[in-house]
Amino acid sequence: MTDIAALTRELFAQLDAACDEAAVEQVRLNALGKKGSVSELLKGMGAMSPKERQTFGPLIHGLKQSISDAIAAKKDLLAEATLNARLLAERVDVTLPSRPEQRGRIHPIMQVFEEVQTIFADMGFSIAEGPDVEDDFHNFTALNFPPKHPARDMHDTFFFEEKEDGSRMLLRTHTSPVQVRTMLSEKPPIRIVAPGRTYRCDSDQTHTPMFHQIEGLVIENGVHMGHLKGVLMEFIRAFFELDDIDVRLRPHHFPFTEPSAEMDVRCDRSGGALKIGTGADWLEILGCGMVHPNVLRACGMDPDVHQGFAFGMGIDRLAMLKYGIPDLRDMFTSDVRWLKHYGFEPMVQPNLATGLS
Repeated sequence: MTDIAALTRELFAQLDAACDEAAVEQVRLNALGKKGSVSELLKGMGAMSPKERQTFGPLIHGLKQSISDAIAAKKDLLAEATLNARLLAERVDVTLPSRPEQRGRIHPIMQVFEEVQTIFADMGFSIAEGPDVEDDFHNFTALNFPPKHPARDMHDTFFFEEKEDGSRMLLRTHTSPVQVRTMLSEKPPIRIVAPGRTYRCDSDQTHTPMFHQIEGLVIENGVHMGHLKGVLMEFIRAFFELDDIDVRLRPHHFPFTEPSAEMDVRCDRSGGALKIGTGADWLEILGCGMVHPNVLRACGMDPDVHQGFAFGMGIDRLAMLKYGIPDLRDMFTSDVRWLKHYGFEPMVQPNLATGLS
């Protein structure tokens, strides 16, 4: 008769030495498989006398139960260790940055877009958008451009090929078509800003064929130039982060506003640097005016009932003024060194509470 105590010690020694699930499975087969040592003992019980079965039966069944429980416990222990090792290897510390060093930067144009939109959103303006490819009605006619206006000339506007009916689509020359689309689709009161890309045939140190604008529109009963000036002064103070700033309005002409004006801001050009808010010089910064009655009529509004004002400014020019960028063309060269110098941290979002920039 096999020494059950010795067999027990041998099987448990094999189980203790098993370091992975495959080794544990082999111990199970050696003990409890069809030809395993414990299984052979169980088969041999049929040839035992009643007295032997009474003596050895409980021992054999006890060995089977104990080794089965030990094998199951060992498998659970190894499975838990494997899971813990995997979790440790795949652990992600969400308190650390995704990279040891941030290499990406927010482009100054996108930064200024966010700053301007943050300021006007705080004043109660909503954001409106429109297509880059426009038709003549939304880009010119509805905005009171006469049929022979110079802005319609091929030297200023990117036109597409003529259609069968003689009409031509074009790349919008300003974001003012968004104002037209808003007035045609919404009822007053209206208070929107329309940011986006615009296109004109022009290229030099301060102009590019594609550039960025943001325009604002307010249509409410009783608004006047005083409201327009107040909104723009508040914007300029917030954008340049100055407690106070001097501005002046000069008469100008835009087909879609009457009266029209350009706003200048006080600046200092001495010493080879441009300083906003101080000095004896003036710098043009934006155009504005009261919405022309013809524009209101083209959009289905009665100018005797509804009044409004509009303004527009170049985002690229604002970025140059605020952050000292000397050449507009550098913004579109895709030079990583330039972006590293003028770019902004991607995790810092502009807000009026802690500062725009």
